[in-house]
Order: sequence, then C-alpha cells, then structure tokens
Amino acid sequence: FKRRRVTEIKHGRVAMLATMGYITPEITGKFPGYLSPAADLKFEDIPNGLAAISKVPGAGWVQIVLYALFCESTGGFGYNSDGQRSDPGNCGWRPPLLATDDADLRRKRL
Repeated sequence: FKRRRVTEIKHGRVAMLATMGYITPEITGKFPGYLSPAADLKFEDIPNGLAAISKVPGAGWVQIVLYALFCESTGGFGYNSDGQRSDPGNCGWRPPLLATDDADLRRKRL
C-alpha cells in the first residue's frame, strides 16, 4: 500500500507540472533565442502540447529522457538521498505555511 501511495503522489505531481508546463508558455511567453541554432529552430517555433513532439530534435528528447532517468534514480523510488525510507510525499522540502509536524494532520492532507 505504501509504495502505491508514493507512486500515486509522484504521478499527481508530474501531472501538475505537465499542466503548468502547458499553460505557462501561453501566459508568459517563451524563451528568447534558439532551441537549436544548427536547425535554425527558435523556442517560439515550438507549439504547445502534443504538436511539440515532432518539432523538438532527437538530441533534445535524449536530454529530456536522460534527465528524467537521473531524477528517478536519485530519489524517485521512495527513498531519501541517504538511502532511508521516506514518508509518502516527503521530498525533504518544507513549504512555508503548509508544513506541519503533526502526524495526524499530515496523514489527513495526504
């Protein structure tokens, strides 16, 4: 049960980040400059959503996959960086005004 809880929380966070990654460029704009100078491809040429899959060069996807694997292997399996088991949702960062030491309240918020 605990592993499923950790996985569910992680997938929820990835979904929230994906949503923000879709919305933010529409609201704030995209980075200036080139994504790939060799291919003359600017950041603003990349569309949002699934249309971006065919526009990003293969080397870019390799970098994305390697970074994701790095993130998973350095703490994404329910362990802290020192190898100790962690509580579900505990990434070692205490957000201001949201963190609590009360175990019952933490369990309720999960």
